[in-house]
Amino acid sequence: MKKAFVLFALASVSAFAAEITGFVGDTSCGAKHADASAASSQCAERCVKRGDAPVLVTKDAKVYKIDKASASKLSSMIGKTVTVTGSVTDDTITIDSVK
Repeated sequence: MKKAFVLFALASVSAFAAEITGFVGDTSCGAKHADASAASSQCAERCVKRGDAPVLVTKDAKVYKIDKASASKLSSMIGKTVTVTGSVTDDTITIDSVK
């Protein structure tokens, strides 16, 4: 029984490969930018310039954190809609590529 529990616990926290399309927003506003409007773009750019971390917000308002090593890959994409490929662990994305 203990072995089954350990295997289940490991499987539930493991990373999985994904391709996710979303708006590159900021941690302060998060899902408020799900509309990807011009106002959302301006707000996200301001917030990231002041030091907020970038996040990826999907159309259905799911907010994914970006791991620190991947954040630089989105620095020129703040306020834009992108498709990222990488691995997801819980709610954090490690980005391999950005389109």
